[in-house]
Amino acid sequence: MATSDSVFNSDLLLAHKLPETQYTYNERDVAIYALGIGACAQDAVDSDELKYVYHENGQEFVQVLPTFSTLLIVGSLVKGLDLPGFKYDPSLLLHGQQYIEIYKPLPSKASLINKVSLAGLQDKGKAAILEIETKSYVQGSAEPLCMNRTTVFLRGAGGFSNSSKTFSYKNYPSNQGLAVKIPKTQPTVVSEERTQPSQALLYRLSGDYNPLHSDPKVAKLAGFPRPILHGLCTLGFAIRTIIKCVCKGDPTAVKTISGRFLTTVFPGETLITEMWLEGLRVIYQTKVKERNKAVLSGYVDIRGLSSSL
Repeated sequence: MATSDSVFNSDLLLAHKLPETQYTYNERDVAIYALGIGACAQDAVDSDELKYVYHENGQEFVQVLPTFSTLLIVGSLVKGLDLPGFKYDPSLLLHGQQYIEIYKPLPSKASLINKVSLAGLQDKGKAAILEIETKSYVQGSAEPLCMNRTTVFLRGAGGFSNSSKTFSYKNYPSNQGLAVKIPKTQPTVVSEERTQPSQALLYRLSGDYNPLHSDPKVAKLAGFPRPILHGLCTLGFAIRTIIKCVCKGDPTAVKTISGRFLTTVFPGETLITEMWLEGLRVIYQTKVKERNKAVLSGYVDIRGLSSSL
């Protein structure tokens, strides 16, 4: 249930304007992120992936993977958001879904302004579902670069509705980020890639220092036998694979990304990503080979790109 010292106030919550945040990054951050989601791990001179970490004309020309945009919102969620009229414990947060829109190719370095807003809140009884939307702008520009909508499951934060009606708020189109139905046909393409035992330790250098992904004691207290891989790292693996296999290695072909986290991945496990190409939409599902368990599913909308698959 919601903490006893907080009284839910929907008027106060919905009227609240979340503060803007800033995020500055450079080519080094871009390269570290790419390595953190497995770029060049299988082949250090892979022509489809070397461009994310090295460019012959200088690092300022490295290309940026679209899922790099997820780093823009990590800090505020891990620390917790100050939401008047609604209190929750950020340590009990579970990441459920990520929805991303890319409006322009991400530059290799930038100073960004993030405009953050409440996108949704639902009372689920013993828990709550909170959705936060972040639109990012290059400093000085009025046109957005990208948008992230993060859906989190807050254990112990529910039960705040009144007796007559369950509280539910959403302020975005209902067709965005819907759960996909995995086709029963054979995938258009399948890719298999092993994560490294140190994958979470490398990925955390991009800013998500939650000890659940690095400290064995914290992981055991949370009910896991060992530290788990960041969900956004798994998403990065899947989208990088789709770019390589479907988008002919062109990261700017990605328009929209939707990913639903189904269960955990342990560093060192092998990820099998199945892809179905349906027009300009790629439906995908990622499984852990060792446990034959689906861990991620979703879709990617791509720009007008011909494919010979």
